[in-house]
Amino acid sequence: MLIYKLVLGSVMNLVIFGLLLFLPAWTLHWGRAWVFIGVVQAGYLAMAIWVFPKRPDLLNERFKPPIQKGQPLADQIILLMFIVAYCGLVVFVPLDVFRLHWLGAPGPVVSSVGLIFVVDGMALMFLCFKENSFAAPVVRHQVERSHTVIDSGTYGVVRHPMYAGAVLLMVGMTLWLESYAAAALSLLPIGLLAIRILIEEKFLLEKLRGYDAYRERVRYRLIPFVW
Repeated sequence: MLIYKLVLGSVMNLVIFGLLLFLPAWTLHWGRAWVFIGVVQAGYLAMAIWVFPKRPDLLNERFKPPIQKGQPLADQIILLMFIVAYCGLVVFVPLDVFRLHWLGAPGPVVSSVGLIFVVDGMALMFLCFKENSFAAPVVRHQVERSHTVIDSGTYGVVRHPMYAGAVLLMVGMTLWLESYAAAALSLLPIGLLAIRILIEEKFLLEKLRGYDAYRERVRYRLIPFVW
């Protein structure tokens, strides 16, 4: 079952990103998109080799639906909004690159920085999964798994490093795939993540023992010395 889920996760990544990018582009001859998908697949492969086999319960959590029992209504709403906004962002990139050309394309230096952001975002997510076995896709008090506060590794720097990785991934994707308009549009899903952080922290303060003390020790939510 573990191998089945690992393979299924890899195939799902390939199919979802493939459809969202190549279908609107209406071509498979898009080298930068293949590179982006390759980086995402490499990041997932690293998790499949070094993280999930040691934490099959975390893999099971990642396969659960976005709406679950015990999840606050506010998180259900904001998570669905984020999924729509994120998928919309990915679809918009090829539309802008191949048809709209609204704000022009980044040059080689900026787009290369975008690829670095993508790699860094995937690396940060890898470190988060490696450190936090409670990194579920929904806000929920995982009582059945003896949910505790994680304050080591990346979680000792900011309280939501997984979201920081997602921000790097989204911004990096738009720049690497050469769409300034999509980079501007990425502010929408990023803003939804910021709102979700506030919802998640309010919930964890009420439900998770020790989270208040953790919040005092690690002062920044997403970006060190900023917020």
